[in-house]
Amino acid sequence: MLLFVGLGNPNPNNSNNRHNVGFTVIDAINTEFKLSKQKPKFKGLLTTGKIDEQKIYAIKPLTFMNSSGLCIKELIDYFKIEPKNVFVFHDDMDIDIGKIKAKFGGSSAGHNGIESIDKNIGKSYSRIRIGIGRPKNNSVAASDHVLDNFSTDEKQNVEEVTKNIVGSLSALIKKDLDLFSSKVNQKQ
Repeated sequence: MLLFVGLGNPNPNNSNNRHNVGFTVIDAINTEFKLSKQKPKFKGLLTTGKIDEQKIYAIKPLTFMNSSGLCIKELIDYFKIEPKNVFVFHDDMDIDIGKIKAKFGGSSAGHNGIESIDKNIGKSYSRIRIGIGRPKNNSVAASDHVLDNFSTDEKQNVEEVTKNIVGSLSALIKKDLDLFSSKVNQKQ
């Protein structure tokens, strides 16, 4: 049993923000693999189903980014999911838009959603860091950049990388993070 988590903010005004790219990935997984209808549970929107014969839970926390760990902690405690079976999809400014990096554990690098998860379940989970790039204008604060909407070109890149993530999930389910990253990034 695996848990896929997409980080974002639940306010409808944030739906196209760079910070919400994790929600975008979960929505695409739900659609492609026909997971159950989203239900409000565990302070999030939860879906379930099977991918490659593996039981999957997928959730979009409704606690807002900075408290994402509260939702995940409730869910994994209830279903007895080990943190090593948790995969978190989130934005990363240090990666070029349209690229991803997957890793197990590590530092939050100042990402408040990841810090909340680390505080609530520890660091022994996988992170799929989706590039949103840095602001082109150095005077734009990081907090403003992540809460800004994607441009049209950026949105196309995000749609492409999301499609590649969904198409490469078999490698992720097998916990082969290097193969998963390679497959997603090669398709760009």
